[in-house]
Amino acid sequence: MADFMGMMKKAAELQSKMQSMQAELESIEVEGASGGGVVKVTLSGKGDLKGVRIDDSLLKPDEKEIVEDLLVTAHADARKKLEGVMAEKMQALTGGLPLPAGFKLPFG
Repeated sequence: MADFMGMMKKAAELQSKMQSMQAELESIEVEGASGGGVVKVTLSGKGDLKGVRIDDSLLKPDEKEIVEDLLVTAHADARKKLEGVMAEKMQALTGGLPLPAGFKLPFG
């Protein structure tokens, strides 16, 4: 029974840490870039698009499709970086314990 109580205590601690991490996500921002940095996007820790910056050199009407493609690529880059940050935080939170298959990070 002591093992069960210990597990329950650890579960409660993990839940508390998860809530803290959720709050921390509000302040995290990552930036993704494409085209050598001519297009940049900023994502919140929860994956929301917060900003887009486009270098003036791309603002030509005949290059619209290129800009659109670069935006998609920059967003994917930022999302990948965010997933890396969240994986590190989750590993630190769980003490390196393996997570169950299909476990979703809070922003995904």
